[in-house]
Amino acid sequence: MKSKKKKNTAVRRIVVICILAALVLIGAVFSHFGGFGTGESADPEEFAAYAGQISEITIPENTRIIALGEATHGNREFQQLKLDVFQIMVEQYGIRAFALEGDYGGCEVVNRYIHGGEGTAKEAAAAIGFAIYRTGEMEELISWMRSYNETAADGDDIRFYGFDMQRTEYSYQFLLEGLKSLGHDAEELEKLRDGGDWSALYDCEERILVFTELRQDLSERTSASDTDQAIETAVHLADILLQNQAMEKAYEENFADANGIRDQYMADNTMWILAQEEKRGNDRIFITGHNGHLQQSGTYVGGENKVMGNLLTDRIGREAYFAIGTDFYKTTCNCPTSSGKRVNRTFYSRDPLAKASGKNGYDFSWLDFSTIPADSSLAEMVNGYIFMGSLGDNPMDGLNGIVFRILPYAYRVW
Repeated sequence: MKSKKKKNTAVRRIVVICILAALVLIGAVFSHFGGFGTGESADPEEFAAYAGQISEITIPENTRIIALGEATHGNREFQQLKLDVFQIMVEQYGIRAFALEGDYGGCEVVNRYIHGGEGTAKEAAAAIGFAIYRTGEMEELISWMRSYNETAADGDDIRFYGFDMQRTEYSYQFLLEGLKSLGHDAEELEKLRDGGDWSALYDCEERILVFTELRQDLSERTSASDTDQAIETAVHLADILLQNQAMEKAYEENFADANGIRDQYMADNTMWILAQEEKRGNDRIFITGHNGHLQQSGTYVGGENKVMGNLLTDRIGREAYFAIGTDFYKTTCNCPTSSGKRVNRTFYSRDPLAKASGKNGYDFSWLDFSTIPADSSLAEMVNGYIFMGSLGDNPMDGLNGIVFRILPYAYRVW
C-alpha cells in the first residue's frame, strides 16, 4: 500500500508539472501573440494630430479601384461605413458602381430594385444570401441608392454588383431568363435544376460541361448591337456558375487551395465589373468586403495563393488600387453558431492605432498613412508590425468559441 501511495503521489506530481509547463507555454504564446487585455496605445495626441473624420477621406487621381475593407463580418459600424464612404465616392468622385462581397445573382436582385424594381429594401438585402447583409444598415444603403437613382440624370444612375460566386439560385435564374430573351436554347440548362437545388441526375462534372458548352455557344454567337450586352451578361452568368462548381470541386479535392481559387475568381469578376463601367465612361469603381480579401499584399497560408486585393494590384498597378483597411478597438460582433442562431460577442483588436482613436473619443476616424512624418513614433507603428482584429463569419460556439475566448490572438492578424 505504501508503495502504491508513493506511486500515486509521483503521478500527481508529474501531472502538476505538466499542467504548470502547459500554463507557462500558453503564457509565452499569449505574450508573443498579444496577451491579455487591450494592449498598448499609440500616443493619443500624436494620433489626433493626423487623424481626421470620415468626410475628409481623399482618393488619389489615378485610382481605378477603391476598396473598403472590414475587419469583421458582423458589426454594425462597418455596415454603416459602407454607406458613409460610398456617398463620398458618389458625390465627390463621380463613382457610380458599388460592388460587394456577395454573389452576382443576388446582388443583381438589388440592382434591379434600386432601378425601380418591385419589393422592399429588406427583401432586396435578403436576396444577397448572407446573413451578414440582412441588416437595417444594408437596407438603408440600398434605400439611399434607390432614392438617388429616382432623380439621377440619364446614364448617371448607380449600379449594384456582386463579385462572389458561393450561391447559385439567382445567377441560375437570371441566366435562364437571359437565354430565353435571346431566343437561345435553354432546355439542357433547365434540366440541371430541381427547384432551389441542383438536380441529383447530374453530378458536378456534368454541370460544368453544360455550362462550358453553353458559354462557348454564347461567346461565338453574332448578334445585333442591341443584344451584345445581353449576351455578355449571359456569358458572365455562365462564368459565375462555372466558378461555383469549380469551387465545389476544390473544397472537396484540395481544401488548402480552395480559398485562393475563390479569391482568383473574385478578382476576375471585379475586373469584369470595372470593364463594364469603363464602357459607360466611368473609370473608377468602389468595392467592399473583408480586409482579408481586399488587402493589397496579402497571401493565404504558405504564401502561394494571393488574396483578391493582391491579384488586382498586380493587374492594374499599385497606384491604381487604393485600399482602405479598417479596424476596431472594441467591438460587439453578431456571430453565427453551429445551430444557425446568432449571438453577440465582444472582442478587442489590440491595435494601438485603434486604441488611440478610442481614447480620443472618435466613433470613426480616418488616418492617411502618407501624411505621417517618417521620424515620428506613429510612423514606426504604421510601417511596422501591429495587431489588427480579423473576424469572418465563424461559428462562436463549440471548440471554435472556446478557442476565440481563451486565445484572443486567434481573431487577430499580425
